[in-house]
Amino acid sequence: MSYVNEFELKNIVKQALAEDIGKCDLTTEAFIPANKKARAEIIAKDNFVVCGLYVAELAFKIQDKAIKFKPLVREGEVVRKGDVLAEVTGKAGSVLTAERTALNFLSLLSAISTKTRKFVDAAKGYKAKIIDTRKTIPGLRILEKYAVRIGGGFNHRLSLDEMLLVKDNHIKVVGSITKLNKIKRRYVIEIEVKTLKEFKEAMRYKPDMIMLDNMIIKDMRKAVYTRNVQSSKLLLLPRLEASGGVNLKNIRKIASTGVDLISIGHLTHSIDSVDISLEVL
Repeated sequence: MSYVNEFELKNIVKQALAEDIGKCDLTTEAFIPANKKARAEIIAKDNFVVCGLYVAELAFKIQDKAIKFKPLVREGEVVRKGDVLAEVTGKAGSVLTAERTALNFLSLLSAISTKTRKFVDAAKGYKAKIIDTRKTIPGLRILEKYAVRIGGGFNHRLSLDEMLLVKDNHIKVVGSITKLNKIKRRYVIEIEVKTLKEFKEAMRYKPDMIMLDNMIIKDMRKAVYTRNVQSSKLLLLPRLEASGGVNLKNIRKIASTGVDLISIGHLTHSIDSVDISLEVL
């Protein structure tokens, strides 16, 4: 997982294990002989794009470094119901204790990758990139954004310190967008607009990006046309991001307007985890 900081990842998995186990796994300690070995398979119960194999492996190995985890599919591969994703062998107690944490990560991340892939496929043929937002589960953002990439999408900012994104509430607080004139241009700047009038005003500040928030298709087309017409006057055209109300029924229409980016919050919120099980053999 070259996209994710290893130290952060291990901390996330350790916290998840601690949350699930508490002081101890009472059932395993009472019921499973300490040296009993087990071999198990992780099995897909749905069709999906698999994501999070390494995270699942970490959950088992943090619990017991002697556990062997053998992936049988590749990250990003489309799997079918009944496919075996991985084999897990080691002390039975350790396997059973880490099982739920490993499957929770695998189920959530695979669901995000699967949903992302559907949107990416739906927009094929157009230049628009599918991007995520900061609407993520607290503490799991780096993993959820990783899953978006595995699904074929791209990441918007990971955190607030990456860029200036001037939204309607910022403008309401200070009264106008003119404060941008006083900001040093060492940051990437994006401005959110809701109308063509606001769009034309935002263009005057030559931002790197403009977010077209909940615009109707007709106005998106006009914004793209206006941006393109002004290409001879600007050294760098702002990229245009469509945002708000995007779904699988309207994404092709949105992509056809010529926007560069389409951001979709529910790639990472409103996620129904895919069904994955662990079966001891």
